Amino acid sequence: MIWNPDAEAMPREARRRLQRERLSQTLRWAVERVGFHRERLGGVEVRHLEDLARLPFVRKSELRDAYPFGLFAVELAEVARIHASSGTKGKPTIVGYTAGDLEIWREVMARVLTAAGARRGDMLHVAFGYGLFTGGLGFHEGAERVGMTVVPVSSGNTARHRLLLRDLAPAGICGTPSFVLHIAESLAAESGDPRALGLRYGLFGAEPWTEGMRASLERALGCRAYDVYGLSEIIGPGVAGECEVRAGLHIQDDHFLPEVIDPATEQVLEPGREGELVLTTLTKRALPLVRYRTGDITTLTDEPCPCGRTSVRMARVKGRSDDMLIIKGVNLYPSEVEGTLLEIEELVPHYQLVVDRRSTLATLEVHVEPGPELVERCGGFDAEHPVIASLRRRVAERLQKAIGLSVQLTIVAPRTLPRSEGKAVRVIERR
Repeated sequence: MIWNPDAEAMPREARRRLQRERLSQTLRWAVERVGFHRERLGGVEVRHLEDLARLPFVRKSELRDAYPFGLFAVELAEVARIHASSGTKGKPTIVGYTAGDLEIWREVMARVLTAAGARRGDMLHVAFGYGLFTGGLGFHEGAERVGMTVVPVSSGNTARHRLLLRDLAPAGICGTPSFVLHIAESLAAESGDPRALGLRYGLFGAEPWTEGMRASLERALGCRAYDVYGLSEIIGPGVAGECEVRAGLHIQDDHFLPEVIDPATEQVLEPGREGELVLTTLTKRALPLVRYRTGDITTLTDEPCPCGRTSVRMARVKGRSDDMLIIKGVNLYPSEVEGTLLEIEELVPHYQLVVDRRSTLATLEVHVEPGPELVERCGGFDAEHPVIASLRRRVAERLQKAIGLSVQLTIVAPRTLPRSEGKAVRVIERR
């Protein structure tokens, strides 16, 4: 089922015409309303979509420099809502929405939910956080637009999640993959079977996650897991999402125009080549952004999708350009380690990378937990048990082959690594 066939399945040439028209309107709006854009874009003529590549980028640091309202294109009296980033690296990034922007957000979220199998009358358990973080409210209002029943549980308080999931039996759940996996693990520890909840689908995002994590979620919950992508600077969740084919995330490119660039040379790359995702808003009014560098590493494809949607699709995010680790000259994304670990059935998907930079050459430690069946077979956890020692050597060898780097691998006692109630912290740095 397609939520809005006229928009999501429009012919490719009609889509390009609409994108050109909306791009011209956005550039005009931004230049007229925001001094920052006027200085950078004024006098630049854009006749074709390809001309976009001649325009400068916007970086997150520039949004922080304009804190709080320096990039707003409307008066505060026209702003219906404000959201913000966490501000963990300084001042938060403030984003604003007009009433019209909120309508667009509900629309694109309705598309994403419907693409993953959500239907009118379904109950959706929302395990994303509410408040300044866009996750909870984005899914909440999109689900209401579809006609679903929303259970706004928010993040945290795992016991409350267990109770409501068992008693209300929702059709779907949404949250960060690490937190929902923690909920499932908590249910299983109570001698319950998370698969008996009857969930049909789960929608996950807000942190990079791999196919291995997808398989772990599906085994634990007994439902299909779908990836949803978004970022608050552009709109929040709903920028893109997987359909039931799950061959990439459909970008709502009648509202958000995508490019992929080489992060070093800043040149636009052809479809299929991996690089940094750049997005231009085509319909946002409170905070229009032209060529915003997301920092997320992915590829684009315009190949037809069997589902009938004609939008460009993006591959699942591999990681953020600023999350890339350089260890002994090897470039490494945490998701590459996760992908290898989760291929090993004796391990559970809880791990942490410890990067030690206190000496001349950085070293990498990988901490991971064994599965309960393995611990039971060993008669309890003992890091020096021959079975666990053998597993440790085998995993270390697999990692070295996969990432081209020797690591110090430690198999730790079950349930000793921290569980996330929001975005998982996968990397610890020692300096």
